[in-house]
Amino acid sequence: MSNLSDVLHRVTERVIANSKDSRSRYLELIRREADNQPDRSQVSCSNLAHAYAGALEDQKALMAHRGPNIGIVSSYNDMLSAHQPYGRYPERLKIYAREVGATAQVAGATPAMCDGVTQGETGMELSLFSRDVIALSTGVALSHAMYDGALMLGICDKIVPGLLMGALRFGHLPAIFVPSGPMPSGISNKQKQETRQLYAEGKATRAQLLESELGSYHSPGTCTFYGTANSNQMMMEMMGLHIPGSAFIQPGTKLRQALDREAVVRVAEIGIDSDDYRPLGRCVDEKAIINAAVGLLATGGSTNHAIHIPAMARAAGVQFDWTDLSELSAAVPLLARVYPNGAGDVNHFHDAGGMGYVIGELLEAGLAHRDVMTVGRGDLGDYANEPGLDGDDLVWRAVGESGDDTMLRPASAPFLPDGGMKLVEGNLGRACFKTSAVSEDRYTIEAPCRVFENQADVTAAFKTGELDRDVVVVVRFQGPRSNGMPELHSLTPPLAVLQDRGYRVALVTDGRMSGASGKVPAAIHCTPEALGGGPLSKLRDGDVVRLCAKTGTLSTTADLDTREAAHNPQPSEGVGRELFAMFRANADGAERGGSSMLAMAGL
Repeated sequence: MSNLSDVLHRVTERVIANSKDSRSRYLELIRREADNQPDRSQVSCSNLAHAYAGALEDQKALMAHRGPNIGIVSSYNDMLSAHQPYGRYPERLKIYAREVGATAQVAGATPAMCDGVTQGETGMELSLFSRDVIALSTGVALSHAMYDGALMLGICDKIVPGLLMGALRFGHLPAIFVPSGPMPSGISNKQKQETRQLYAEGKATRAQLLESELGSYHSPGTCTFYGTANSNQMMMEMMGLHIPGSAFIQPGTKLRQALDREAVVRVAEIGIDSDDYRPLGRCVDEKAIINAAVGLLATGGSTNHAIHIPAMARAAGVQFDWTDLSELSAAVPLLARVYPNGAGDVNHFHDAGGMGYVIGELLEAGLAHRDVMTVGRGDLGDYANEPGLDGDDLVWRAVGESGDDTMLRPASAPFLPDGGMKLVEGNLGRACFKTSAVSEDRYTIEAPCRVFENQADVTAAFKTGELDRDVVVVVRFQGPRSNGMPELHSLTPPLAVLQDRGYRVALVTDGRMSGASGKVPAAIHCTPEALGGGPLSKLRDGDVVRLCAKTGTLSTTADLDTREAAHNPQPSEGVGRELFAMFRANADGAERGGSSMLAMAGL
């Protein structure tokens, strides 16, 4: 293996130093919790009766304290295609547990909303804080002290980060994340994007648009584009929290079932009473967080993780920020082009070598930490292989070379020399700029701005031709404390149309954009947010704004110090938004993870 990259080493050492006190407190917490984990044979019989009453065929094994009891935390619902397969998982996982002398119980459930369903709708304003709700739900599920390990069933946007944040507060337990896999590929991404753009221009009907979308999102399984959901699965591989190679095996296949069985086997094998104790809180350390960030950069993953990685890290006592992410980005080459950054989807990515290829290349180039504790049988090196079946037996094989160099390339000949996630900063704050899908001739945009306070007004201005010019579109009061930081993906089609008409266009916002943010240059997640007097609140129509990924600049020539901030908007009601007022009031900034729960917990 090559020596560790100097940049990777330097950033890791800085993160370790910055995390010294908080990580120490976290490790002391999980040590204390492990010491306090009750021996169920000494727990009140009344307590145990409540826990065992519904166990049916596992009741005798539980009463006899035979083997570990595994808690299943599920985010199943059948509105969300990625989570629909989880409906039958508990009964299967219980069978697999019995095969190895263990038991399993559904410890609890979490909500699982879909950003694809709420995109452009009012419900999107609940999305980011659903992550805190999921973490809290996970905490409730695991609070019963009946479990020796946990299986986490979740895939999509806020769900995996929320599950991990909650589970990390029970970090003395082993925990394995169990994906259900992507749906088979539908119509080509190029066809889908063409129809979306035609609809934005009024050249396709709503019926034609819906037919196109259903041709893409057509069956149970994760959506196949490389957005936040599939970036989650990549990160779980990079952190060693999956059974190796699990991320992109499709639902209902024999291999998928074999990997699910192996997850049960492993969580039963790595408990506190075993000779191979692998608690979640030890698996998720500074190096694992760095690996997650490196994977994000090497694959051109979702910019939502610029928010989620710092939040997940904090739950484990690790301090990681956008300076760390940007510095890593300068050293980590782009090894993958998956839609929307390329033509093929995650199924094509997996078939070309997938995560096994990416991890192998990163380890060989010294760009990932091999020496992390994983839930597998070894270190991260095991994740450089791909799973398969030899008869009924689960085996792992070397990946070899890329099966498609339009989708996967070696670190020695990457698509781009950097990871495409830039920190831009200046007198308008700090923000993220994802360059991997943006043409280099658009890395720098300088133009008069047009200021909006919601997506609908941008769309209206586009339709009336008011934006047919070089323009920096500013959409403010979209941060965590203002309206929950909704994802603004519906801005992409009209701005892309303007760009295709030959205009120099950019977006600046304190709202969120995901891995589907596309080809328009954008400074997103801007912090400090506009609410409360942030710099964006002082911009006016016509102010010249400069956004430059090359120099890392986000600035205006306007003298903001002499201006009053725009009035904060009134909190909105309806669709449950008023119930989330406490989350908005107490949330911290995007660079810290945009979490009310972590802020109020002092983490």
